[in-house]
Amino acid sequence: MSSEEVSARIAAFIRDKYLGRDGDELTEVTPIIELGILDSLNTILLIGFIRDELGVVVPPREINADNFKNIRAITSLVCETAGSGAV
Repeated sequence: MSSEEVSARIAAFIRDKYLGRDGDELTEVTPIIELGILDSLNTILLIGFIRDELGVVVPPREINADNFKNIRAITSLVCETAGSGAV
């Protein structure tokens, strides 16, 4: 799966689960933690989506604000983790 596909799937999940109609303004660099879109519970749900739907297990040490600050950072984390064989 390409990084563009990963990004699109993550964005769609965030829009559907957390934003609804307001999701049209979501971009790759929208600060989703700063805006309160991703809180601790929503982050856990997103990690579950990444595991179940994208087949990538995010290592606990990688769960931090820098890696989840926006869709671009999350996509990078997922692609790097998948590339390292940690699926």
